[in-house]
Amino acid sequence: MNKQDGILLLEGIHPDFFNGKDIRNLSEECVFEEMIMPLDEFEVGAYDKKLDGDVTFGYYNGDADELFEAVEKVIPAWVEIYKEDYGKDVKAYCGYIGGKVASFCIVEDMGVHDIGGQKIKVGGPGCVGTLPEYRDRGIGLTMVDQVTQIFKDKGYDYSYIHYTGVGPWYGKLGYKTLFRWNKYGVLE
Repeated sequence: MNKQDGILLLEGIHPDFFNGKDIRNLSEECVFEEMIMPLDEFEVGAYDKKLDGDVTFGYYNGDADELFEAVEKVIPAWVEIYKEDYGKDVKAYCGYIGGKVASFCIVEDMGVHDIGGQKIKVGGPGCVGTLPEYRDRGIGLTMVDQVTQIFKDKGYDYSYIHYTGVGPWYGKLGYKTLFRWNKYGVLE
């Protein structure tokens, strides 16, 4: 998938994205990336971090308020996104330490899109975060690795990372940058 295809995909997933009030109000210095991985190229476990302690992973099925509390500790603005999506087809997937949420993401079906005359099924992890006390242990990236495998197992063609400022982090799993953007739109 090339840059132009990536722009078409973003427009299909989030129509009129660059005209949104939140985007227009970003600082000029903020630059973000749109990233993708063809799932036929994904190898589960390519990121093989040995995790310390009692770390487990799975879909969140606990009290919603506990999940929202964890999200608020990372990026408070995301709580509304999780509340909007909680209970719909979108599910939260988490990394746990001792049964408590250490990391989280939304497992999002982004639909089927026609790109270059080809129908592609796209999904991806969204609003990915790790609580500060659990960072730098590999929990978040292991969680994203597992979620990427979930999309592959379900027959998706691509896993898509939207609106990220940590491209090199996702790059450790094999995600590639389609393009970078700021409040004014796509950058050269």
